[in-house]
Amino acid sequence: MPSIYLPVLYALAVAVLLGTVLIALSWATGLKTGGRVKYSTYESGMPLLDRSRKRLSVAFFLIAIDFVVFDVEAAFLYPWVTVLRDGGMPLFWAVMVFVGLIVAGYAYVWKKGGLELATKIARPAEGNRP
Repeated sequence: MPSIYLPVLYALAVAVLLGTVLIALSWATGLKTGGRVKYSTYESGMPLLDRSRKRLSVAFFLIAIDFVVFDVEAAFLYPWVTVLRDGGMPLFWAVMVFVGLIVAGYAYVWKKGGLELATKIARPAEGNRP
């Protein structure tokens, strides 16, 4: 059984070897010039007008994580579609449970405001108003 994997291993070895050779040739034949101007940051040929490291809101990263979690669903659904006819109704209902859990998770994130990018302004409590 392991002999059927030999072509894959050969292809992987050729890919790694070719990548290594190309990187080594690029490094060996490339110009070794540098300096302050080469390593300076630029944007479309124009000098930067402000700091290049800006702070990002944590909400941005939370939405990105939510996107990745819900996007992975498509990666799990593709193999299911390819074998749907062979699996019959039990496979269909198993995947419907999976999709239901994903929809429930999406509804939970939506209800909790996990998809809102706007910053929320803290409102004073009713008893603390001047």
